[in-house]
Amino acid sequence: MASQPLRYIVSSESVTEGHPDKVADAVSDSVLDAYIGRDAEALVACETLVTTGLVVVAGEISTKSREALDLQEIVRGAIRKIGYTRAGEGFDADSCAVLNALHEQSRDIRQGVARESEIGAGDQGMMFGYATNETANYMPAPIAMAHGLTRELARLRKSGEADWLRPDGKAQVSMEYENGRAKAVKTIVVSTQHEERIDQPQIRELVEKKILPKVFPSEWLASGYKLHVNPTGRFVIGGPHGDSGLTGRKIIVDTYGGLAPHGGGAFSGKDPTKVDRSAAYMARYVAKNVVAAGLADRFQLQVAYAIGVAEPVSVYCESFGTNKVDPEKLEKAVREIFPLTPAGIIRHLDLRRPIYAATTAYGHFGREDQGFPWEKLDKVADLKSAFGTK
Repeated sequence: MASQPLRYIVSSESVTEGHPDKVADAVSDSVLDAYIGRDAEALVACETLVTTGLVVVAGEISTKSREALDLQEIVRGAIRKIGYTRAGEGFDADSCAVLNALHEQSRDIRQGVARESEIGAGDQGMMFGYATNETANYMPAPIAMAHGLTRELARLRKSGEADWLRPDGKAQVSMEYENGRAKAVKTIVVSTQHEERIDQPQIRELVEKKILPKVFPSEWLASGYKLHVNPTGRFVIGGPHGDSGLTGRKIIVDTYGGLAPHGGGAFSGKDPTKVDRSAAYMARYVAKNVVAAGLADRFQLQVAYAIGVAEPVSVYCESFGTNKVDPEKLEKAVREIFPLTPAGIIRHLDLRRPIYAATTAYGHFGREDQGFPWEKLDKVADLKSAFGTK
């Protein structure tokens, strides 16, 4: 008797750039960009807290630049870009207080990462990269669709098509999988901050008529689904006025929506010597090229490091039974084709540039329109050549 197909539901969430945790990420990465834009070798670890009327910026900096940064304007510019510009709503770019608690980086840490020719990892830990061929951008379908929802909320707000939307918002997508492949959307949740004059039917109409058709392929909605729009019934108070935000609290939103592990380290506010960030980018780059080369349908790479040590202490490849080539040979090819030391990663991906503020909302991966170097498919030919495939 034929076995029954294995079916299960997977859920992933996304948040808009106005979510308080994402406001904090945007500030931290804007500070990073400002420092690294003046000194490419600056060492930065910046954390941000946002709450009603207040932004606190803390962390460790090491830079050769003598040019003073206008931290107040960097912070206010990041908040203004997100859209918190209305006075009297509890949090806005011009009236919030900004407290600066940045200080010099520990010499004990700096000595392990300051040797350019053999940069040691900025900390110990393990990092993961993942790719799947179930979507065009090699991302898991649930997180790709959730990001699509939140991006569309932001677009409608900023374009003026729905100027009653406010910056804070969240989305969640639950998808049915069958034998490891995405089949159909089962549940969609959209929560968006809005003006007080707007009622629930207006918000639901916007979601059903303008957002869902743009985000979801019709075949994924064909079998029926549940839609929850602002399920609490009201979302007027939001952003840092409604809830405090901290850098690095949306790490699953930033990566693969739970379809792949996360090593635990956040990305935002960290310069590329921190392998929490740079090695996770390289691992995504590896995984995406492996899948695009047709060597596996799904691929996950784990790399692990010791603080101050350049070479990874372990490299682990996982294809979930979808590999088309010998697993041991695949791992060997990965090690030979891709640089995995911090210095090698930084040089290959050209990471000493102010590119990080653009990563803070809608995920760090799968955003090919942003031109992030870890999304390139320039190693596909090398991987195919290693296995004699076309």
